[in-house]
Amino acid sequence: MAGLYFEEFEIGQIFKHQPGRTITEMDNVLFTCLTMNPQPLHLDEEFAKDTPFGQRVVNSILTLGIAVGLSVGDTTLGTTIGNLGFQKVEFPLPVFHGDTLYIETEILDKRESRSRPDRGIVYFEHRATNQRQEVVAIIQRAGMMRKRPVQAENAG
Repeated sequence: MAGLYFEEFEIGQIFKHQPGRTITEMDNVLFTCLTMNPQPLHLDEEFAKDTPFGQRVVNSILTLGIAVGLSVGDTTLGTTIGNLGFQKVEFPLPVFHGDTLYIETEILDKRESRSRPDRGIVYFEHRATNQRQEVVAIIQRAGMMRKRPVQAENAG
């Protein structure tokens, strides 16, 4: 499995995920429509021209999903039991069509499960920057991670 087990995470460890992901107009419009979000700031170019942004803004939940998704291959692919929740989600700057997101993840903390000895909880912070190296999202979340499987001893 590509993901890491609970024991393999170290507090302060930083992952720089590759590749980046360019968000297209199609990504934004399709995601916004699929999630039933009628916000014209995401869909209506003429409406968006009269906003402080002057153009459509990428749906922030799409930004959130891509940021977490780009981290999976290096951290939790096949080793997570589940996402326990988001403690903090911030979008300091908007994302626009054509922006490319680059993600870095820092391990903030970890602890053993209090009720299940085969797992632990890891606290992640995902930071998304655009192609201008501006921070566009900061996401803190907790994941329940598998511990390394115990190997049966050979009685041979």
